[in-house]
Amino acid sequence: MIIYNVTANIDESIHDEWLAWIKEHIPEVLATGKFDKAILTKVLVEEEMGGHTYSIQYRSYSRDALDAYYKEDAERLRNDGLKKFADKMLAFRTELQIVDEYTVNFN
Repeated sequence: MIIYNVTANIDESIHDEWLAWIKEHIPEVLATGKFDKAILTKVLVEEEMGGHTYSIQYRSYSRDALDAYYKEDAERLRNDGLKKFADKMLAFRTELQIVDEYTVNFN
C-alpha cells in the first residue's frame, strides 16, 4: 500500500477559500478510482514563512493505481489548484510505503 502525501502551505490571505476548495477537491481525487481513502490534517508546527500548512494523505490501492493517477489525472487536478491560488500556495508531494499497521485492541 502506498500513501500519496501532499503537503501544502497556504497564505493567510486565501486560507478560508483554500480550505473550502480542498474539501471539494479531495472527493474529486478520490473519484479517479485510484485511492480508497484520504485524510486531511493540519500541521501543528508553525512555519517560518507563515501561513497554514496542511497534509493530505491519499491511500492508493497499489503502485500501479498511483502510477495510473500520475499518468491520467494528476496534471489536470494539480492545475485546478495552481490556477485558482497561484503563488499563494506552495505544495510538495511525497510517496510513503506502508510497512505495517497497528491498532489498539481492548478485547
